[in-house]
Amino acid sequence: MSIQQKQLTIGLFGFSVVGTGLYKVLQQSPSLNANIKKVCIKHPEKKREAPESLFTIDPELLLQDNDINVVVELIDDADAAYHIVTRALSSGKAVVSANKKMIAEHLPELLALQKKYDVPFLYESACCASIPVIRNLEEYYDNDLLQSFSGIVNGSTNYILTRVFQDKLDFDEALVLAQAEGFAESNPALDVEGIDALNKLSILLTHAYGIVANPNEIVHCGIQNLQTHDAIFAKEKGYEIKLVAQAKKLEDGNVAAFVLPQFVDNTNQLYNVRNEYNGVIIESGLADKQFFYGKGAGSFPTASAVLSDLSALRYDYKYEYKKLNNKIAGELTNDFFLRVYVSFEGLFQVPHEKFERIEEWSSSEKRCHVIGIIQFSKLKNSDWWKKKGTSLIVLPDAFAEHIAIKEETEESYLVLV
Repeated sequence: MSIQQKQLTIGLFGFSVVGTGLYKVLQQSPSLNANIKKVCIKHPEKKREAPESLFTIDPELLLQDNDINVVVELIDDADAAYHIVTRALSSGKAVVSANKKMIAEHLPELLALQKKYDVPFLYESACCASIPVIRNLEEYYDNDLLQSFSGIVNGSTNYILTRVFQDKLDFDEALVLAQAEGFAESNPALDVEGIDALNKLSILLTHAYGIVANPNEIVHCGIQNLQTHDAIFAKEKGYEIKLVAQAKKLEDGNVAAFVLPQFVDNTNQLYNVRNEYNGVIIESGLADKQFFYGKGAGSFPTASAVLSDLSALRYDYKYEYKKLNNKIAGELTNDFFLRVYVSFEGLFQVPHEKFERIEEWSSSEKRCHVIGIIQFSKLKNSDWWKKKGTSLIVLPDAFAEHIAIKEETEESYLVLV
């Protein structure tokens, strides 16, 4: 009997914001024919909006219960989540997870388990909460036609940047406000340093291009080094600063991917994505650009994605990973050029030798900036641009794929073609 023909009996791990939201949504969705049999929690002393008999601190009551055919994992501990998910898959239970760190760091092992035990493992909620970006990349966009995707996939950093531009706060003040509003954790490093967005990009690469990349392989930086000077420059140029995760298929078939702050102008749909919202642009050869917009965090937005995965399990849906299995994908590459803005604390901090060409240079005693072309592999293999006091921001239309170096007498110069 397939999972389509029977009720979904759920073992839920975690009952914080998203778990509570899912519980409430399921109570309002009787047509789904799904119920939560047991919830495993870590702190039984907390007061919760559900019957006390529903809860346990023993994970084995869920993992060894043959009546439970779906495990939903909604905890924030990546190591514990991996143990839960692997046990559940090995027991033949379908799994729904929202833990992007766990998935990104262990995707090869999780892919092998899905194949070995032939069970679904769905995680739409792990990337953009209410935005169905994984399912669209998996099902709708053929790899040969998918040119690029770019997105604001972390609501915390976007909220901080919105406060900087709208309320004229400096970055430290905006971070404190984000924490007070509950959009950033007391230790916000995963968000602010771009690690959360990096984990999501790693997952999206698999569904977009069939590339399984460990997050450590991908160049990234968050918003932790941005300065008021950078916001002033952006305003003068009519830009906003966004933390953007993006991937682009280059002409040689390989894929460029990174998470970096980016200047966005008003021709880009991401320009108007503000506060805790997420936005993703997918560009294909036939459909041109399509834009997905919605809340990227919160109780009900994330629960809606979990609910969508549960609904799909009624039909025994599972990711096919067609782009990965068909071996038609290119590889992740660092062999390309970007046009970037870099600002520094002082005049003599400018590493001119890092640039292939410098287009603009402005300096003062306190702060200076440089705009120029840089070879991406040099960013990958160094960290000078991540150090405190230095900020690197990608410019609009940043990809400079075709750069020819010509020599005349003793001078070298670059020509964009």
